[in-house]
Amino acid sequence: MNQPTTERITLDINAPAPLFKLIDIFDREVDLAGYKGKKVLIAFFRHAGCPFCNTRVHNLQKHYEELKKNRLEMIFFFESKKELLLSSSFHESISPIPLISDPEKIWYNTYGVESSGLKSAKSHFTSFFQQVFEAKKKKLPVHWMQGNESIRTIPAEFLMDERGIIRKVHYAKGLRDRMAIDEIMGFAQG
Repeated sequence: MNQPTTERITLDINAPAPLFKLIDIFDREVDLAGYKGKKVLIAFFRHAGCPFCNTRVHNLQKHYEELKKNRLEMIFFFESKKELLLSSSFHESISPIPLISDPEKIWYNTYGVESSGLKSAKSHFTSFFQQVFEAKKKKLPVHWMQGNESIRTIPAEFLMDERGIIRKVHYAKGLRDRMAIDEIMGFAQG
């Protein structure tokens, strides 16, 4: 008897971004179709206590004003529940950037975000303590997973153009592997 395959669907460049109309943790509607005319970075992170992800969010926030001036918006997804994200002053400070809670990983699956115990373990083994130190130094939250959060989630980032077309896809090879800030800036300015 054949077993059903659960192959991961991934997104390609030059294809329309899957549209969503969701409510973020700040109770604001986030309608991707409403972003036509603007460039968008859509970023999928792990759980609320992940030092790799919180450091990345912190670094992206530092460029928020410059990116916005160049008509690039950002939308962040976390696999944590809304209540957990709102219990953190760091995650509350992400506003005005939309922060969407997706604990059922509906949009993680739609965008092809990977789940890999091997990649996660490799990242934890090679750089976890260094990343925790960096996050703690910046006063970013670091804590164990809660609820349905997964240690296996591997981050992903997508750049969408003004017409809603995906122009850059970055499925991380590890927890520290992210799209270069210079590449995001270049896309915003180009």
